[in-house]
Amino acid sequence: MREGSSEPVWVGVDVGTQGVRALAVTAGGRVSGRGSAPLTGRRDGVRHEQRPSDWWAAVTAATREALRGLSRGAVRGLAVCSTSGTVLLTDKDGRPLTDGIMYDDMRAPGEAREAQEAGAELWERLGHRIQPSWALAKVLWLARTRPGDLARARLAHQSDFIVGRLVGRPAATDSSHALKTGYDVLAERWPRDLHERLGLPATLFPEVVRSGTVLGEVEEEAAEETGLPAGTPVVAGMTDGCAAQLGSGALRLGRWNSVLGTTLVLKGVTDHPVRDPAGVMYSHRAPDDAWLPGGASSVGAGVLAGVADLERLDALAAAHEPSSVVAYPLVSTGERFPFLAPQAEGFVLGTPRDEGDRHAALLQGVAFVERLALAYVQQLGAAVEGPVTFTGGATRSAYWNQLRADVLGRPARIPEHADAALGMAVLAAYGTTHGRSTAEVAESMVRVRTVVEPRPGMTERFTASFHRLVDELEQRGWLPAEAAVHARKRG
Repeated sequence: MREGSSEPVWVGVDVGTQGVRALAVTAGGRVSGRGSAPLTGRRDGVRHEQRPSDWWAAVTAATREALRGLSRGAVRGLAVCSTSGTVLLTDKDGRPLTDGIMYDDMRAPGEAREAQEAGAELWERLGHRIQPSWALAKVLWLARTRPGDLARARLAHQSDFIVGRLVGRPAATDSSHALKTGYDVLAERWPRDLHERLGLPATLFPEVVRSGTVLGEVEEEAAEETGLPAGTPVVAGMTDGCAAQLGSGALRLGRWNSVLGTTLVLKGVTDHPVRDPAGVMYSHRAPDDAWLPGGASSVGAGVLAGVADLERLDALAAAHEPSSVVAYPLVSTGERFPFLAPQAEGFVLGTPRDEGDRHAALLQGVAFVERLALAYVQQLGAAVEGPVTFTGGATRSAYWNQLRADVLGRPARIPEHADAALGMAVLAAYGTTHGRSTAEVAESMVRVRTVVEPRPGMTERFTASFHRLVDELEQRGWLPAEAAVHARKRG
C-alpha cells in the first residue's frame, strides 16, 4: 500500500506468550501493515508470570510498526486476543495489583479441585471440567493468597488489561476469555451462587459481552502511544485459539483449525456445544450463533525455542520418517488436551541416533498428539469434514506442514497469513460492519496460500510410532483407556 493510503483497514492484535503481533488488513484480505514486539516471562517450576507493563509496551510498539505509512483515517476498528486462562488483579481503575499469571501456570491444583466440586452441577451442564491451568482456579488462588486485595480488586484477563489501556477505563470482558473463569456460556451470565460458595465477591468480576461487541473507542493518550487514531472502535475479542480459528477462515460447520505455536490448539465449528465427560474439550460461543469447540494441548513448537538453524534440522529430519524414537514433546509440566494429566512430563522413548533423528522425533511427536486430538473430537461425536486448516508460527516450516498432513492423512489448507492477529482483524471488521456472518467476513479477508496433500502411504508409515505413543500414554495412566482404544482404531 502506498504511503498515506486511506484504503480502510482493520487492526488485529495478538498478545501471545513470546511476543505481540499486530496486523492491519483490508476488506479484501490484503495485509497493509504488520508489527511485532517480543515478550519475556519468569518461569520457576510450575510458576509462570509476565508483567502487564511489558504487555502494553509490546502492544504499543507492534501497533505503531503496523500502522507506519498508513493514513490515520484508514483504521476502522481493532480487536485484541490473548492467551486463554491468563489473568491478573487490577484496582477499580485498571491499575495492576499483581503480575499476569500465565495460561500454563500450574500453582492452583487444589483450588481447581475446590472449584470443580463446588460447581459440579454447573460444569456437568456446560460439559467441561475446571483444570489447574484455568483462570477460575487462579482467581481462587489469588483470593486465598491476597485476601486483603479482594475488596478493591477487579479481575482482568490479559486482553482486558490491554483494552482498558486503549479505551482509558476498565471495560467489559468477552465471553470467550471469560469461559475459563467459570462464565456460563449457555445462560450468558456469571454463576453468582457459586462465587458466594467460593467466597469470591461479585465486584471482582467484570461485565461480560459477546465477542464482536464494540466496547469503546481509543482515547487520546492511548492514541499517542499506539499510533491508532483517537476514536477508533475497540471490539471485544476472543482467546488466541478462537482468534486463530477466525484467521484460518475455517468457520463453516465441521471444519477444524489446528493452531501450532508455542503450544497446540485445536478448534472446530459445530451448531451445538460439544459435551465432554472428561472436561478437556470445551465450547466457546462464536460471535454469531455457532459454537467453537476445542482444546489446548501443552505440546507444541515451544520445545524448539532457542534452537538454531531449524531449516537445516528440518532437512536432516526428512531422512528419519519415522524417527527411531518416539517423543512426547511437552513445553511445560502438565497436559490439558486431549487428556488431562497435571503430572505429565515430556519424554523420549529410546536414544536418538543423531540430531536429525531427535529433531524428527520432536516434530513427529507434536503431529501424533494432533492426530490423537482429532481422534478424540470424533470420539465425542463431532464431525470432521474436508481439509484441516493449519495456522500458527509453525506453518513457516514447509517440511513440518507436509509431515503433519502425512501423519493426519488429511489435506491441509494453509492461509497466506497464518496469524491469530488476522482473526482479530476479521472480528474487528465483523463488529464494525453489518449484514454479514463471521464466516462470510472471514472468507473475504482470509487468503489461502496453499493446500498440502498427504503423500501416498505416509500415514500408514507413521501409524506404528503413533500407536507406540498412544500405548505409552495409556500405560502411564494419563490417557484414558476408551480414548486410547478409539485412537488406535480410528486415529
